[in-house]
Amino acid sequence: MERTLSEQIDLIKRGVVDVIQVDELKKKLEKSAKTKKPLIIKAGFDPTAPDIHLGHTVLIRKMKHFQELGHEVVFLIGDFTGMIGDPSGKSELRPRLTKEEVLKNAETYKKQISKILDIKKLKIVFNNNWLSKLNAFDLAELMSKYSVARMLERDDFSNRFKDQKPISMLEFLYPLLQGYDSVVLKADVELGGTDQRFNLLVGRDLQSSYGESPQVVITMPLLVGLDGVQKMSKSLGNYIGINESPKEIFGKVMSVSDELMFSYYELLTDEDVNKIKSDVESGKIHPKDAKVNLAKIIVSQYYSQIEAKKQEEEFNRAFKDKGFPTDAEEVALNYFESTEGRACKVGEGVVIPILWVLVNSGLASSNGDARRKISEGAVEVNFKKIQDPTSSLPCAGTYSIRLGKKFKKVILK
Repeated sequence: MERTLSEQIDLIKRGVVDVIQVDELKKKLEKSAKTKKPLIIKAGFDPTAPDIHLGHTVLIRKMKHFQELGHEVVFLIGDFTGMIGDPSGKSELRPRLTKEEVLKNAETYKKQISKILDIKKLKIVFNNNWLSKLNAFDLAELMSKYSVARMLERDDFSNRFKDQKPISMLEFLYPLLQGYDSVVLKADVELGGTDQRFNLLVGRDLQSSYGESPQVVITMPLLVGLDGVQKMSKSLGNYIGINESPKEIFGKVMSVSDELMFSYYELLTDEDVNKIKSDVESGKIHPKDAKVNLAKIIVSQYYSQIEAKKQEEEFNRAFKDKGFPTDAEEVALNYFESTEGRACKVGEGVVIPILWVLVNSGLASSNGDARRKISEGAVEVNFKKIQDPTSSLPCAGTYSIRLGKKFKKVILK
């Protein structure tokens, strides 16, 4: 069923931070409906890392919304600009990637986005196709359309200038090249994160300078990572990769806070977040059940409903019924290997410190970490809680060990 203009606007505005300008967007949508000509929706990605995580999908899902409305979505891979490096949000000069690194990462992007977008309807372009053809005269004309004063309005440039940190001319060129992409593509709408706001507005200005209708700018929030503090980032280790196993995705979603859960519902699903929040607050739905539902939805998006159901059952068995995952990793440890060069023998009465077992099995990062977890009541061995950090385990045995949400089968030999 065809959506009304109001319904289209509601879908487009779901989860966004800014729409610049809403009136212009309405006019573009009305003209598109009248002329039967789809809008050109642009979103650019610099292939600086090979993996896509849920933070990236906030933007990609908005692209999907535009696909559902019948518009032409352009997935722009910045193979040229990626070799410069976007300085947005950076406090220092960013290292440049080689052409080989950029192209390799770009190929993995194409495979991963097919999990979200209709790849048959998606237009994938590389900005090297036109940016590499700009000559010195073209660049001079492009640079003449923006002033240094305007560039220094960007917070990251302004702060680095005040702190007397270097800003290369190449970095000044980046927003201009990104904006020129919009000129070439004649974009009607450009999507980006809030950290891209300045660059997206440069695109609007350049289109006007080149005699084109300026694009509408839509900014999306930056998804907060698993730590609940900083934006999701692979370098910070607080991410959920869409190529991770169903078990890892399900478990990581279950680890987010109740408050963060609602943000994930809004930005990563099409569920009615207000209803879910109301049901949780009224006690109609338990927060854990709402989180399980969220985890199932996200696993279904990147795998299948069958896989999501399987992970729910495994989770319930492990955490609700105090069971143990059937696919828990097995770790074989030899306490004497480094000292006496011998193995444990059944019945010889030798015991091994629980702290040593937790650290060497990879469940704890250090003895101090292991002690803290035990004092928090987070450690169980064969379904019995360990309360004394000086506890030991008989050698030559197999133990089902749980530390918080980590499980391992430890074989002492």
